[in-house]
Amino acid sequence: VQLQASGGGSAQPGGSLRLSCAASGRDFSSYTMAWFRQAPGKEREFVGAVNWSGDRTDYADSVKGRFTVSRDNTLNTVNLEMNSLKPDDTAVYYCAVTVMNWASRMSKDRYTYWGQGTLVTVSS
Repeated sequence: VQLQASGGGSAQPGGSLRLSCAASGRDFSSYTMAWFRQAPGKEREFVGAVNWSGDRTDYADSVKGRFTVSRDNTLNTVNLEMNSLKPDDTAVYYCAVTVMNWASRMSKDRYTYWGQGTLVTVSS
């Protein structure tokens, strides 16, 4: 089972980036998929999640209104559209999958599968 994240890079404040995560080795269409991030010297934190069908999403307050999580079950992918980027968004971003129910979406300890991380740097 592998989760492969891509799309990281550099952006200026106010800019946009799109991250994608492709899953292989298992069908994750029945499970919640999410993005977490970890800045240098900080704990890994929840960014956003999407339920199995794609009709429910949730976000950390810090990204609400700026980031959008979506998924395509036909391609076994989850995406993170990031707009109005801020320097505080600089971090390594990880995609993850939990086999627990939707109530567990914000807890990193409830996630079984993790991608390798992709670096996002926001600076002028």
